Amino acid sequence: MSRHAVISGAGIAGPTLAHHLTERGWQATVIERFPARRDEGQNIDVRGAAREVARRMGIEDAIRAANTGEVGMHFLGDDGSPVASFPMSATGETDGPTAEFEILRGELSRILIERTDSATDYRFNSQIADLTDHGDHVTVGLQDGVTIDADLVVIAEGLHSRSRRYVTATEAEDLGMYIAYATLPRRDSDDQWWGWQHVPGSRSVHVRPDNLGTTRAMLTFMSDVHGLDDLRQEDQVAILRKTFADVGGLAPRILADFDQRRSLYFSAVGTMLAPTWSKGRVTLLGDAAFCPGTFGGGGTSLAMIGAYVLAGELSCSDDTGTALARYEQFMRAHVVDASPIMRRSMLRRANPRTRAGIHGVRLAARVVASPVGQATMKALGNRFTSGAADRLRLPDYPPVS
Repeated sequence: MSRHAVISGAGIAGPTLAHHLTERGWQATVIERFPARRDEGQNIDVRGAAREVARRMGIEDAIRAANTGEVGMHFLGDDGSPVASFPMSATGETDGPTAEFEILRGELSRILIERTDSATDYRFNSQIADLTDHGDHVTVGLQDGVTIDADLVVIAEGLHSRSRRYVTATEAEDLGMYIAYATLPRRDSDDQWWGWQHVPGSRSVHVRPDNLGTTRAMLTFMSDVHGLDDLRQEDQVAILRKTFADVGGLAPRILADFDQRRSLYFSAVGTMLAPTWSKGRVTLLGDAAFCPGTFGGGGTSLAMIGAYVLAGELSCSDDTGTALARYEQFMRAHVVDASPIMRRSMLRRANPRTRAGIHGVRLAARVVASPVGQATMKALGNRFTSGAADRLRLPDYPPVS
């Protein structure tokens, strides 16, 4: 009899895991608290070993077809002109800010769910109300009163998971940065580069292309005030207007869009490295277990890799506890264990408070972007610009029968 997994979260990690499990003979039920697949989301990338996961899933061509078209990143000066450029490698290497597989989160979610929909039981507008681990199986009680018996429960809900409490009481750590995401009508002057404009006061403005005929924008700022992401949207807009009132360049266009479209998603940057990822037959996956605390989508690649490894370990052992321990052992070895204090420091260095600090960042960017700088970085293995997914080698598991 096939084993059954209940997966909470239909973002990236959940559908990826559902694919690998059903391919290996499991039944998979994916529950999601939102009423439908979430189309929103900004640019993320599929890097390193995650590209190999995509290839083994048979979705590499679909991801390539939905590419945002981003060709690289410009550091922008006060007048909006590039001061340092990091083009995407012509050979497809993923050691820079822009990966060859650059895609909107909503587009990747669509591809994954379409790839798994026929073999997976998706239940939207549903969430876990309680869990009972009986030792040999788990009973999952859903909010609508339905109960499901499963051999395994996987919490793949993201950084601010509501169900992580069934494994650990550890909460995500706030890193002191807020990001407002907006989707703007595309203009003829918009190009295919990611533009990053630093502003004094640890503020930044970003614009990036997409494949849907619009332009994606971000306003970021550092703050010691907690909880701004929980405020009403009109209050968040008021904070953004005050914070960026003196900023020229691209900022006025983004702020004006709030009047016309109210296209705003506001979030706090956080990090997570849970002290334990499993308890009995319940385990954590993706950002719910390990979130690097960046805003470039690095957690997406790790989530896809983690799903592949979890399914592979489960296929190699009839003992669930052994499989979960091996999954955690492998992934934890590849997740950078930087303290929240260190990550805050890194964010502040990347987003200077003073004009002198911004000048230093731009100067350093010019040096790194130069031919000599690029050659030096390559000689060092690009360890300063590459992430865990770039350096990780996928384990091989028995072929799918």
